[in-house]
Amino acid sequence: MKGILNKYAGVMLAMSLGVAISANSAQADSEQYFPLQSYRIGPYAAGGTGFFGGFIDYLQYINAKDGGVNGVKLTWSECETEYVVEKGVECYERLKQGLNGAPAAATNPLSVGIAYATLDRSTADKLPLITINHGRTDSTDGSVFPYIFPLQLNPYSEVSAIINYIGVQAGGLDKLKGQKIVTLYHGSPYGKETSPILELLAKKYGFELTLLEVPHPGNEQQSQWLNIRRIKPDWVILRGWGVMNPVALKTAQKTGFPVDHIIGNIWSNSEDDAAPAGNAAKGFISITTHPSGTAFPVLQDIDKYVIQPGKGNLADPKRFGTVYYNLGVVNGILNVEAVKVAQQKFGNRPLTGEEVRWGFENIKLDQNRLEELGALGLVQPLKLSCSDHEGGGAVRFQQWDGSKWNVISDWILADRELLRPIIEESSHKYAAEKGITPRDCAKES
Repeated sequence: MKGILNKYAGVMLAMSLGVAISANSAQADSEQYFPLQSYRIGPYAAGGTGFFGGFIDYLQYINAKDGGVNGVKLTWSECETEYVVEKGVECYERLKQGLNGAPAAATNPLSVGIAYATLDRSTADKLPLITINHGRTDSTDGSVFPYIFPLQLNPYSEVSAIINYIGVQAGGLDKLKGQKIVTLYHGSPYGKETSPILELLAKKYGFELTLLEVPHPGNEQQSQWLNIRRIKPDWVILRGWGVMNPVALKTAQKTGFPVDHIIGNIWSNSEDDAAPAGNAAKGFISITTHPSGTAFPVLQDIDKYVIQPGKGNLADPKRFGTVYYNLGVVNGILNVEAVKVAQQKFGNRPLTGEEVRWGFENIKLDQNRLEELGALGLVQPLKLSCSDHEGGGAVRFQQWDGSKWNVISDWILADRELLRPIIEESSHKYAAEKGITPRDCAKES
């Protein structure tokens, strides 16, 4: 009776804190918990609802199809951040201890601001912080940032790959000399992070770079696009987020800039970014780490085990298979894979954050493993390690045809050889400031 009362008290406490409890949190002693700092309201709700919808549906799929991970059920709860940093930190503190005895595996805030604000906390708490396709670039260096994982694509790799693609279109990187490139960026730490690398690449290849900031949330851009019309650039890189993206496309059309010479970054690449712009978006190009669509076996299984039985998390079922949803599925795959890998070392039981960190560092997704997961073509091959918490660094390019995205390129790699010394210089500076002794990754197994 005492145990039942303690569990009831824990649930009531979580509810009093505004945390949504998942329905499958009954046997916490055999569960692995995922705390979700989600956002379903506010100017960035489209991204949050799609991403966390896909993430949750993947966790539901693993429970329904396999009974969890080697007998360990997956459980979760949500805490609404509204994409506000202070609320994200508050949610982190509420959720980090786990749920009713089920230990937390990792946090996935999908917010640069919240990630920066909780980075030191996650490290101190030994709880992995996952910043898929975003986050602090120098956290790629796991010797300094053991608990931070900018999976697949860090911001420096992202912008390097875009410049490499523009070089291909010009007939070679040497042909970039004299070209004009404008970057229109969101007025936030996320938006500003790649500016130094763009300046470095401009100096290396000889193109003329102009950086134009758009204040949050991005509803008004007339002056920036009038400036772009004056500059007459060869390309515009759109480093947007949320409402900023369709407003950019509509304003570009009004000022006469060709949409097929606008390249959206990884957070300007969804249906929610293009469709609201109507015909102004037709021909728009963006990068992606994963295609949209439902042709992948893992998506078809989610449909079978979760969507068709009426258990899907999306409020609008038509968003199944869209860019944000599929990114949530990819993120689910990587989080669950980390648990599976870690269980091979620590046993088939609920794991601590420290143990799951080891799992992330030993993820190896080759073609065979991706086929087993039903994710070949959805997830790029990844190999993580102590020193490399990104593991990928490649993108493909897609173009909006007015109703859907079509992939128009093979994988384009970032110049990781150029970027790695910059990453290490920054991470080691951080280590010196914080009094951190970097791990010797050569000794890590």
